[in-house]
Amino acid sequence: MPHLPALLRLAVGRDGAAPAPDWVVLDLHGSYPAHRSADPVQAVLHRSESLEGLTARLERIADADWVTGVLVRVTGLTAGLATSDAIGRALGRLDAGKRVVVYLPHVSMRTLLVGARVREVVAPESAEVMVPGFAAERTFYGSFLSRHGIAFENLRIREYKSALTRFSEDHMDSHDREQLTAYLDSAERTWLTTLHGARQVDGDVARRWFDPDEDLPRTWFAEELTNATQLLETGLLTRVAYDDEIVTPVEQHWGRALELVLGELGERRAARKADGVTVVPVIGPIVSGRSRPTPPVPFLPGPTAGADTVVAALRKADRDERTRAIVLYVDSPGGSALASDLVCRAVERCTKPVVAVMGEVAGSGGYYVLARADHVVASPFTLTGSIGVVVGKPVLTQLNERHGLNPEVVGREEALFDSPNRPFSDAGRAWAERMMHEVYDRFVDRVAAGRGLTRERVDEIGRGRIWSGADAVELGLVDELGDLDAGVAAARRLAGLPDDAPVRAAGGGFTLPGTPTFGKDPARPLAGLWPFGQERVLTWMDETVTIR
Repeated sequence: MPHLPALLRLAVGRDGAAPAPDWVVLDLHGSYPAHRSADPVQAVLHRSESLEGLTARLERIADADWVTGVLVRVTGLTAGLATSDAIGRALGRLDAGKRVVVYLPHVSMRTLLVGARVREVVAPESAEVMVPGFAAERTFYGSFLSRHGIAFENLRIREYKSALTRFSEDHMDSHDREQLTAYLDSAERTWLTTLHGARQVDGDVARRWFDPDEDLPRTWFAEELTNATQLLETGLLTRVAYDDEIVTPVEQHWGRALELVLGELGERRAARKADGVTVVPVIGPIVSGRSRPTPPVPFLPGPTAGADTVVAALRKADRDERTRAIVLYVDSPGGSALASDLVCRAVERCTKPVVAVMGEVAGSGGYYVLARADHVVASPFTLTGSIGVVVGKPVLTQLNERHGLNPEVVGREEALFDSPNRPFSDAGRAWAERMMHEVYDRFVDRVAAGRGLTRERVDEIGRGRIWSGADAVELGLVDELGDLDAGVAAARRLAGLPDDAPVRAAGGGFTLPGTPTFGKDPARPLAGLWPFGQERVLTWMDETVTIR
């Protein structure tokens, strides 16, 4: 039996006297990664709830006749803006058929977004309130590294491509500041539109939320809000109350809990036998080779999306008779230009419809991989774009001198292009710049062909610049605003499937380490997919910027 979520409890309605409960109490906390692993070992190691699992659970609750209400307590939520918005959309769908109450002990920009599409949003009188708008923070290491004798070579295409500037510079340049400011403005506009539409706050009040106008009538402004009563007066809350004033907690009711769990098992069995949609995830930096899952140790690196794994999963889904459409879910800042191109080509080669869905970030290589999809969906809060290229390396010349280290060269100096013991030579720099322009041109070609844009237009909106999902729709980089549910709906529509067609997680197939894989001659000779043996060029978007 699968692991039961530790914080899913059942409670009886306050006025109910029935022997079985008729309310579900659901605690939301943590980051809610988008996709659960199809690997059962990884599923056991990582017990945190996924967004996919939460959405499926909410759908089962919606179908349960005995559920009359759902209390959603949001505590310790660390999810990003796009994920918070997706949770809010899922709760909104549940609210269409059930009574849903979102309870917010901590009222923040993110938690209000989670409750934005629900009719009842409640906070206790003692709620901690902080709704200051959004800001971005990036730490620059240029001066720190320089003091320790470390320089950093940073080659980039073009002016907005800031992936390595935090290592090479000591401050944010005007282009980076411009693009981050534009993203934050877009995020705040989307947040305000969502909240004032759902809570029916006056539009003028919403527009002045973060920018007070002394010439207009007095209202609450973001920096002045400190308690739940004020939020109630603005209309952002519907009630001030404690959770036990909404439902009366009871002991665990295993019968009801098993109904929900067994329903999930039944759905999985049925999904194996029916035509449906397969979801292929691209999570984390994009690298060559195989994907690496998140290790169950907090200080080790997170997951990576290996081109071999993703391409194998796409090909397997394309061959699968039960798969009628594919959803490529991308939550990645990019990485290897080579690996990104390999995945992009696999998407292009699919004979079945491919719908790409963006998570928190789908920038640079994360956009490259989905450029040839048939339909693209993004959250309005997604960080995307960043169509550009970087090459860089640390240079330890001064550090070596300070510590008496003396690297000696034997052979051709051009072969030491990657060596951190010397800066790029003039010839090496010229070679890298030629290679970068080739990669950038290829990137632009892929986007232009996939999105039906001219190369000139892609170059104009590229140049390494990031965009919000909302802005990307206006630019033609994205077709539709929404979440994974919207992407699945689009895939079903393109494949002519019914609205309840099952959704399955993809896998690249089982292989034993060291064993060969097999293939057959293609219909026509294949040209080399990449002209370079070693990967030195990155289509990578710096994900270290913190959005608060």
